[in-house]
Amino acid sequence: MTEVCHDVCVEPHLQPLTGEALVGASAISADGARLDVAAKGFWGGRHERAFFDIRVFNPHAQSNRQQIPTCYRKHESCKKRAYEQRVREVEHGSFTPLVLSLTGGMGSSATVCYKRLASLIAQKRDQPYSSIMAWVRCCLNFALLRSSIQCIRGARSSIGQVGKDMLPPVDLVIAEANLSV
Repeated sequence: MTEVCHDVCVEPHLQPLTGEALVGASAISADGARLDVAAKGFWGGRHERAFFDIRVFNPHAQSNRQQIPTCYRKHESCKKRAYEQRVREVEHGSFTPLVLSLTGGMGSSATVCYKRLASLIAQKRDQPYSSIMAWVRCCLNFALLRSSIQCIRGARSSIGQVGKDMLPPVDLVIAEANLSV
């Protein structure tokens, strides 16, 4: 993102509220609030700041026992309720929730975001969009893999380890990862 945007920050602090009233009980109103990434010029305007918050979820967890598209919408709307109003009204920027699953899928907002990122990089490097998109997806998949490995290695006891009866069905993983067999 630093290649195509200006002033890219990781975990930027949000400005403190000065009397603004945020709608909704789940809106983040704490002074120390921060998001995962901020960048200027991502969605068009050179000086408009775009904020991104990332959520990676396990689609096979008990709490996500719905259809996969429903899970993506649920997690995206949760992030939007928490941050969107504050980013729009206090930071005067745009907010995009990046919801990803451990199996490699993306929510609709993340899909649009990654397409935009690939388009910007392709324009700057004067390379085909398809090649850049494949590279971006490869980088994303390796980041998800590192995240998964870190989660697995973090469980040193028998609590939380995956048993044979807890493994997800292969056809669901293949469908989620858009693999052709």
